[in-house]
Amino acid sequence: MNADKRKFFLLVLLSGLILSFSAFGQVGEPKAKVAEEKFQTLRLDSKLMGREMPYRVIVPENYTNSNETQRYPVIYLLHGLTGHFDNWTDKTKLAQYASAYKVIIVTSEGGDGWYTDSVTVANDKYESYIVQELIPEIDKKFRTLATRDKRSIAGLSMGGYGGMKFGLKYPDKFVLAGSFSGAVQAASYSEKTIGNMGKAIDAIFGPDNGEVRNANDIFKIVKDLTPEKIKALPFLYVDCGTEDFLFKSNRDFVSLLIEKKVPHEFRELPGAHDWNYWDKQVQEFLRLADRSFAGK
Repeated sequence: MNADKRKFFLLVLLSGLILSFSAFGQVGEPKAKVAEEKFQTLRLDSKLMGREMPYRVIVPENYTNSNETQRYPVIYLLHGLTGHFDNWTDKTKLAQYASAYKVIIVTSEGGDGWYTDSVTVANDKYESYIVQELIPEIDKKFRTLATRDKRSIAGLSMGGYGGMKFGLKYPDKFVLAGSFSGAVQAASYSEKTIGNMGKAIDAIFGPDNGEVRNANDIFKIVKDLTPEKIKALPFLYVDCGTEDFLFKSNRDFVSLLIEKKVPHEFRELPGAHDWNYWDKQVQEFLRLADRSFAGK
């Protein structure tokens, strides 16, 4: 690719990122009207983060009145860049959709941290706190089925990258990992590739080809998978709208999954990088998770 074409590509990518991230909270978002009693807002006193981390929990219908010995699978949902833990309940009809299933759903706070332990901010451990603190907290406070085959994780955009990464890095913890419109090339973004917006990403992942970059590059993780490691992976679910600026990178990631013979499902559907799309796709993931928990 010559220099002019490379500059053009980077400008298109940067424009897409800016338009996408600035779109949160504006036109096109379904307005979920859900009574607050449908979910709980709680806080985790995180030692790793050095502060309280908020999260929301949706429990099954009649959870408080049901048999106290009954336990439930758990789905963790991750938000996107510039978003927060309350996005999924405020911008979709998640609580309404969840009422059809006997699952616990947790929406965690990820800041703008790319679900990665920062190389520059000691208390921004957005990966470790979820794995080492939030999951044990949920298993302690709620009647969960605290086993790998009853736990899944997914997210949108930045959270789609996070969902895939958690599934690939912690296959012992999840039976299913999903990505909706995932920023799957996150570990390749930097000031060099996308300009000023990349500075914040550099502060998290560090220098190109550095240890943290490589450890969190999901393309590299998949390329390095051995047949034995592939057998231990959770099932991967990937979807992306055909009008999404991240569509090609998602296709490239799925091509790699096919090359490595990693079990997965990929859906390319009409849609853009917005809440209308994610409101529809979270319904698909709930159905898939329900089947996975049932061993189907």
